[in-house]
Amino acid sequence: MGDSFAPLVVQPPYFRFIERQLEKPVVAAVELLLRMTIKRINPSRVSVEAMRRITATLDSRLGKVEQDVNITSRQCDQVAVEWLDVPQSRPERIFLYLHGGAFAFRLPKMQTAMVARWCRALGARALMPRYRLAPEHPFPAGADDCLAAYRWLLDHCADPRQIVIAGDSAGGNLALVTMQRARDAGLPMPAAAVCLSPAVDFSLSGRSAVVNEDADPIFTTRLLRWFGELYLTEPELYMNPQVSPLVGDFSSLPPLLFQVGTKEMLLDDSTRAAAKAHAAGVQVQLDVFDRMPHVFQAIPQYAETKIADANLYEFLLRHADWHRGYPG
Repeated sequence: MGDSFAPLVVQPPYFRFIERQLEKPVVAAVELLLRMTIKRINPSRVSVEAMRRITATLDSRLGKVEQDVNITSRQCDQVAVEWLDVPQSRPERIFLYLHGGAFAFRLPKMQTAMVARWCRALGARALMPRYRLAPEHPFPAGADDCLAAYRWLLDHCADPRQIVIAGDSAGGNLALVTMQRARDAGLPMPAAAVCLSPAVDFSLSGRSAVVNEDADPIFTTRLLRWFGELYLTEPELYMNPQVSPLVGDFSSLPPLLFQVGTKEMLLDDSTRAAAKAHAAGVQVQLDVFDRMPHVFQAIPQYAETKIADANLYEFLLRHADWHRGYPG
């Protein structure tokens, strides 16, 4: 699907297509590693504990956190969180970063390194909830923790105009769910949100979930189904808006940036969420990267990662109140 995607799409005004850059040998090596460690997994033959060991090994091989990153652990209204600071951080500029990992896993080195890049460039800091993980804590535990962390930020730290909610994959799901729940509770919205390859449709009803299964170097249908079974206690929950925010109400949300790759089974999660948000009157930017895999932004060896970062900075300088004193 990757090569034929751009010509087939009638491009809406919020859509950007980013051509594939020159491929380096390390890129092929990374994608081979992903296929050999994640995509080949048969859920019927692996335990959650074994999967966590696999993801921890992958995180150690691909993630590198610079020495100037300071991580401070604390509790925020019974939610375990980590503050991320770099020398450029300004206390009033805050990412609420909700990590991905299929609601059941963490990749702390890769995710911390990615968020630290953003914080250096934008003079921000990040609050990263260590939300409760499935299957030990199924839905709605993780979603409740993320909303509690946002409430805590509003009560203790920040002007909502200085907060940006960001998340990748499952964290992108939680970012949208957190904002939809916060809006319904009458809480102020953040300045903007960033969703990297968000998983927003547990029914896997998008066309890309079928046609991209071979091209995607990470996911298979049975793997995505297994992740859903870990997170949810009942299949009837699949179309609950707090599980699949694609079916939720996007009205009155802040400006949204979606970034996704054309190789992904979850490509249509982003394209459909962006379209629904746009139809609801939300300011939207959708960056679609030619032949890129799921959450490629966590792998700095990709040339496209620098482009994705630059687009993210441009979007936040335009929509968040972070333009004054921009250190870049």
